[in-house]
Amino acid sequence: MSNRLFQGIVHQMKDAIDRTIGVIDETSVVIACSELGKIGEVNESVNSETLSSTAPFVVNGYTYRSFGSNAKYDYAVFVQGTDEYAQKYAQLLSVSFASIKQYYDEKYDRSNFIKNVILDNILPGDIYLKARELHFNSEVSRVCLLIKIVSKTDVSAYDIIQNLFPDKSKDFVININEVEIALVKEIKPDTESRDLEKLASSISDTLSSEFYTHCVVGIGTTVTGIKDLARSFKEAQSALEVAKVFDTDRTIVSYDNLGIARLIYQLPTTLCEMFLKEVFKRGSIESLDQETLFTIQRFFENNLNVSETSRKLFVHRNTLVYRLEKIKKLTGLDLREFEDAIVFKVALMVKKYLNASPTKY
Repeated sequence: MSNRLFQGIVHQMKDAIDRTIGVIDETSVVIACSELGKIGEVNESVNSETLSSTAPFVVNGYTYRSFGSNAKYDYAVFVQGTDEYAQKYAQLLSVSFASIKQYYDEKYDRSNFIKNVILDNILPGDIYLKARELHFNSEVSRVCLLIKIVSKTDVSAYDIIQNLFPDKSKDFVININEVEIALVKEIKPDTESRDLEKLASSISDTLSSEFYTHCVVGIGTTVTGIKDLARSFKEAQSALEVAKVFDTDRTIVSYDNLGIARLIYQLPTTLCEMFLKEVFKRGSIESLDQETLFTIQRFFENNLNVSETSRKLFVHRNTLVYRLEKIKKLTGLDLREFEDAIVFKVALMVKKYLNASPTKY
């Protein structure tokens, strides 16, 4: 429990209560007080036995009232005086502080609970028991976004994202490590993929334009049921990993829209090497220079249209045809033929994957 939280409440109440008020913990140390000089003092007259009392008690001219949660009294408020008003003040303050403590503990426990769920640090059988204990709605739709910071400033991206999603009962912002932040967000069941991409874009744009912090965002699939949040988180991780290999320019990557890249990423490298040997002559794919690869990329982007590609490349149509013939001679694949173009496109992605991946079996 944060002592600063108690002190903040005491500070707000000191003008309404014209007496010295404060809070002591179970070790009898003053942890919050309207007289700042008393903070840190030890009141040896109050011990664990007196703290366990359910009724107000008086010690050295101060009225005390214990409070806590789950029938355990870890703290006590104190009010200067022993009269009837001191008892009423102490009772009111104890109720207020107990409510604040319960809210704080519940909020903290919920965030830890969600973190353990998405990181698979909690047994499946314990998930729903803990959810009921925390009064956590397990059956709403949620999605996990993973924000990865690629260029940092002195500004805390975690604090910024928390401020963007202030509803702590529905949205959970979790620090995974120094550069990764998870956002578990409650959404409507009919929320579409493009709406989630807009949400991710707003996060990225805010960090970039206002705080000069650049990031990439991976989006998992929408899940219903708290147990599946771990899957949504892993999908967001996979989306970023796949994009890092196949599409380095994208800053928003949805697991739903990875396409064939997801299939290739899941293949063992030995199978990928066999595929390349089967499709290409030995060494032929390595013989393609950067200009040729750039031409191929533009040809694919323009839907295998020779005239449109030559216009975009600012070259004569015959020059492009000559380059395509050269590729056919080197690889045996005619990119003007749809089937050959598909094979070549997949082969380039497989080659890219092999260059970026460790050995997988």
